[in-house]
Amino acid sequence: MAKTFREKVIGTWSLVSYQTTDRSGKVIYPLGKDAKGFIMYNPDGYMSAQIMAPGRSAYKSGDLHTGTKEEMAEAAHGYLAYSGHFEVDEEKQELTHHMDVSMNPTWLGQSQPRIAKLNDDTVVIFNGLKPEDKLTWKRVKKDI
Repeated sequence: MAKTFREKVIGTWSLVSYQTTDRSGKVIYPLGKDAKGFIMYNPDGYMSAQIMAPGRSAYKSGDLHTGTKEEMAEAAHGYLAYSGHFEVDEEKQELTHHMDVSMNPTWLGQSQPRIAKLNDDTVVIFNGLKPEDKLTWKRVKKDI
């Protein structure tokens, strides 16, 4: 029996590439060509996305919450994170992410469409509000 789009997307995916295109058509990598991240879609209807630029400096204090304003700004500038419930439109193969929590307060409480192109163990996701944003993910395999 064929799997639904929702069943195919459930799992953990590792970031391959996060890119966007500027007005002149030039490809830009907002968090660097070697950005790292994961997106997870759980059977319970919740998802989480985390992407970071490599090479971010640790806080000199060594404490989780006690960095200088500059250190915290640098850390936040190189990180994208949000989680919440998600919905699936099987016909359009579209996901809607609900930002129940977000590192960026601008996204907090928003619902954003994502257009997904699934191909075996790779999924390419386009931001429905900003279609020039393209994220390519590879399914994480269990090491058991």
